[in-house]
Amino acid sequence: MDMSNQEYNAYVMQKAEKSPIVKNTLLAFLIGGAICTLGQAIYSLAAAQGLPQTDASLVTTISLIGLSALFTGLNLYNKLARFGGAGTLVPVTGFANAVVSPAIDFKAEGMVTGMAAKMFLVAGPVLVYGTVAGAVYGVILMLLR
Repeated sequence: MDMSNQEYNAYVMQKAEKSPIVKNTLLAFLIGGAICTLGQAIYSLAAAQGLPQTDASLVTTISLIGLSALFTGLNLYNKLARFGGAGTLVPVTGFANAVVSPAIDFKAEGMVTGMAAKMFLVAGPVLVYGTVAGAVYGVILMLLR
């Protein structure tokens, strides 16, 4: 069965399932918006308790990370991600999920060689390239001033 690249691409396009892009986009928007609304509610509650803006922001971030880690451990975050897709990638909660998931998956291999070593398997490159990009942009900004 000899096929050209064009014939193969046509064959793949014919067999591939059509993505419900409108439905996926709407669900991502709703789930991501719900996570952000929860964050705003936590912030408003913290501010209503008299916390300064920076402290209320800190409480919000810690709460969202804690809830994301808890929901990941209970396998609820994965179910939410299957339903809401990219909406669960809201930076703080998605990052917490990316750290906790591999740690849970590899805990059977031990605390050091399993959980601790594999914890940043997914999130590690994000940290490395984010830090490097921040440093490069900082140097560029410094040179432009």
